[in-house]
Amino acid sequence: MAEPTPGPSAGPSAGLSARGAGRGAAFFDVDGTLTTGTTLFRFLEYRFAAEGRPAHAYRHERQRLRAMTSGGVPRTETNRAYFASYAGLDASYVAELAAEWFSGELAHGGFLHGPAVAALCEHQAAEEPVVLVSGSFPAALAPLARHLRVDAVLATEPEIVGGRYSGRVHTPMIGRAKADAARAWARARGVDLTASTSYGDHSSDLPLLELTGRGVLVGGDAELRERARWRGWRQLPAPAPLSAPLSAPLAAPQSAPVPRLPA
Repeated sequence: MAEPTPGPSAGPSAGLSARGAGRGAAFFDVDGTLTTGTTLFRFLEYRFAAEGRPAHAYRHERQRLRAMTSGGVPRTETNRAYFASYAGLDASYVAELAAEWFSGELAHGGFLHGPAVAALCEHQAAEEPVVLVSGSFPAALAPLARHLRVDAVLATEPEIVGGRYSGRVHTPMIGRAKADAARAWARARGVDLTASTSYGDHSSDLPLLELTGRGVLVGGDAELRERARWRGWRQLPAPAPLSAPLSAPLAAPQSAPVPRLPA
């Protein structure tokens, strides 16, 4: 199935000051909003398979992080724990592999959530800046940002020292951090937040949704839908789950780069 094609838009930051000053922008969460799968874990599965790791290695890591969440560990700390497996990896290798992964997702189909992408294209047609605000990280989001031709990406920034990931994270882009980052971005460019729109699917997106003059809920649980009705927020349908795991047929692509470190 072909993915939705983004509408007309300038490349990242092109003409941004002129288009953004004194008017609104659109801020989009990514996982569960613009995408039907979670970029962090879809990419991690792909990365492990491309490095020749057994399938149970990914399942073990996924279960470890799920157990943290189930045990009440804050999402910010789970986000930090995710990046521990990147320690020592060459940043250029991760970026190269992420580009391959995203190309595979597009070829496989169903990864982008059509209604949310259509809304993004409407903002671009209105010449409003579009910003991705995500707990994911730049390497995994860069191919998506290029494909959708957005203006900026505000994301979790894993520490990179000497060209390699350290496994540490300074500030996970979760919850209040999303609103703080969007506010700072808008203030620096003269963007009117009361004329802006934000999109999200999870309770952790509430600070971002409440920051702008208009909020749009994508799917969401019963509590979030009730909040959307009370606030008069527009609602879009939830993404349909992907029908197949990434490991079949996308894992271990023949074109995958050789890892810089032993898998």
